[in-house]
Amino acid sequence: MQLTGAEIICECLIEQGVDTVFGYPGGAALNTYDALYKYSDRINHVLTAHEQGASHAADGYARATGKTGVVMTTSGPGATNIVTGLATAHIDSIPVVAITGNVTTDQLGRDSFQEVDIVDIVKPVTKASYLVEKVEDLADTIRKAFALANEGRKGPVLVDVPKDVTANKCEFTPKAPEKRESVQVTDKASVIKAAELIKNSKKPIIYAGGGIISSNTSAEFKRFAELIDAPVCCSLMGLGCIPASHRLNMGNIGMHGGYETGMATAQCDLIIACGARFSDRVAGDRERFGEQANIIHLDIDKKEIGKNVAVDSYVIGDMENILSELCENLNQQDHSQWIKQLQDWKNVKSAAKAVNDNIPHPQSVIDAVNEIKNPEDIVATDVGQHQMWIAQYAKIEAPRTLLTSGGMGTMGFGMGAAIGAQTAFPNRRVVLFTGDGSFHMNLNELVTMKSYNLPVVVIVMNNTVLGMVRQWQKLFYGNRFSQTDPKRATDFVKLANAFGIEGMRINTADEIKPVLEKAFALNAPVVVDCKISPDENVLPMIPPGKTVDDMITEM
Repeated sequence: MQLTGAEIICECLIEQGVDTVFGYPGGAALNTYDALYKYSDRINHVLTAHEQGASHAADGYARATGKTGVVMTTSGPGATNIVTGLATAHIDSIPVVAITGNVTTDQLGRDSFQEVDIVDIVKPVTKASYLVEKVEDLADTIRKAFALANEGRKGPVLVDVPKDVTANKCEFTPKAPEKRESVQVTDKASVIKAAELIKNSKKPIIYAGGGIISSNTSAEFKRFAELIDAPVCCSLMGLGCIPASHRLNMGNIGMHGGYETGMATAQCDLIIACGARFSDRVAGDRERFGEQANIIHLDIDKKEIGKNVAVDSYVIGDMENILSELCENLNQQDHSQWIKQLQDWKNVKSAAKAVNDNIPHPQSVIDAVNEIKNPEDIVATDVGQHQMWIAQYAKIEAPRTLLTSGGMGTMGFGMGAAIGAQTAFPNRRVVLFTGDGSFHMNLNELVTMKSYNLPVVVIVMNNTVLGMVRQWQKLFYGNRFSQTDPKRATDFVKLANAFGIEGMRINTADEIKPVLEKAFALNAPVVVDCKISPDENVLPMIPPGKTVDDMITEM
């Protein structure tokens, strides 16, 4: 059948199982948006306030569902506004397909109105980017984009489509999506070597990363962890791969991990890294990280092996296949004494106390949310102190129920991510924890929440400062608080009301539970302005480039 390029885009999206896209229209994308009007019964389009919000929404949708997120924009600034969103998805290995409009092919390279070479701009932050210059190539390029976004280590792909390509017609032949081929473990010797190291270990730990969640292998991972009876220390991206309540879950690892996970990396005799990449926020001193232990790296991406930390053994393949092969070569292990030691370490360092008993303490706020929300509800975060408090205190019981920008650390990510997740799961509550600094980045997306009546509970940890940067200024810059006390006068309750959203405020500790219960009871978006002290710190903390020996527990 003869279809326009714009119609082909819509048909290909439907082929790929896409039912929701996030975006913002513009001149170069008008043909595509006209087609979306015709396909509105099969493709739901969510209009955000800004293209960056749309890119984060597509990312959040992908993280929460495991499907591919889709963002659509026009050319020029419409396209460049999604670059941060693509970079965020890229470093965290999130499958996103971006479809951008561009000027007509005869205007390319002429500095035309709203022309930009987005294909080259995004090359460092995508798995691939394509310019489609002929309508006959459009369908196959879109199909290739979706396949690549989900092939191997997942990530974003961009397809740039000039306006005349969306207007031109060609013959379109429907085609079922190609089944993703599992990456098999071809080196059986590597499995045997890893299994022997595990069998001989007396004090193993598992360093669990986002690759477990990305590969949808949390159930298989839990079975593996239980079989070898190894405590699990999760990276920020790995939280949720094993329930927070599980006896083997030791919580977050790295710069702001617990005392017990820091001690575990220093005292263990084996580290099994599963779908993790030894980032600088985990392995501060890469030469000394786990220097006393053997290290096994299990991953789908061979480029990660030895990139940051030298390892003694590795296995390459899909995580499901790796874990299955290892389990076949292992018997039930017992490391109960080692696990007890970690629990004892956990009890050595108690949670930080509030700097002022009359002001809400971050842990108390998160504890209250833990009590109120359901285990399947989704927690999204922005970036900063609140993000690390969530990593320390939130009870993440299931995979894909924590959405956070790990590698890029993108302030403003949370608003879009919460919109994407709530759109995907209208019957589950999404809670966004943000700081007043991050909230100011993308608060314009409150209008999106209101327009689509997305019942997100937005909790602003409002300390009136840029808390994490200020904490570093305390520790490493002699209390010189340069530009971290912006003295902004924003009234978040009035701001919410201006968008037509209910606003609430928590000023004292005894208001935490009743206000949050009221907020959750609303079947509508709500903003909760939670006043916390600017002197609250995220502790413990291992300084950058240091080890657990340098851990800071008091300030």
